[in-house]
Amino acid sequence: MSSDEYPFPVAVSQLGENDSREAQNARAVDWLLQQPGGPVAVVTPQRQFEGETLQRLVGSPGTVHLTWRGFSAESLSRRRVVYAWPDRQHLNALWGVHADAIVVIEWGTAETATWVEDAQPLRLVPGQTLQPNAGAQAVPKPVGELLREDVIRILESVAQWAAGYDTGLKWNEEDKLKADMMNRPERWMSVTVEQVTSKCRELKMRPNDIETIVGFLERRKQGRRFNVRSSYRDYQF
Repeated sequence: MSSDEYPFPVAVSQLGENDSREAQNARAVDWLLQQPGGPVAVVTPQRQFEGETLQRLVGSPGTVHLTWRGFSAESLSRRRVVYAWPDRQHLNALWGVHADAIVVIEWGTAETATWVEDAQPLRLVPGQTLQPNAGAQAVPKPVGELLREDVIRILESVAQWAAGYDTGLKWNEEDKLKADMMNRPERWMSVTVEQVTSKCRELKMRPNDIETIVGFLERRKQGRRFNVRSSYRDYQF
């Protein structure tokens, strides 16, 4: 399965009832080895880990074993990837990766929920392979269009700026946003974190940029102030 953000085969191996971590690992490896593409890479949090199936794969000729320390998503380019037990931050790093196929071995749904929604992976569960969202109950989401028009225009501008860089938002764009939140508090008072998150995702912003923007809003709602460079201290959109 694939999506606009992940235009190659993508799957997630999830733990089911009366399941085991070893069986979950085996489903992921079996699926990946059926995908066409380049050599295999296995990514684990640390060099040492448990799981006979993954250990055999890591020991296979041509397989590259990577860990979170010093990890760069560019190292996954043109490879078939087993990404074992990633947290949300490391899943965010997959944005824009040019892999041939990726299967994520899920440790917990809280860490993978946003990525699953974005990537729309096949779901590997005991005895079957499910299409994206199969059997999942639809949950109403905040509607970005309920935002104030001026906030929508700001987020659209920020999204356009961020799209122009490979690494996302620059410091000056962040300063503009922080300054506006402080200089125009009435603009942001009624805006919710959920609304901003929904709108940013609708605008296809990078996950890390979304977390940055939402983090600013959360801090302002807690009454905290920002350090803004003097050139942007009085900035308003």
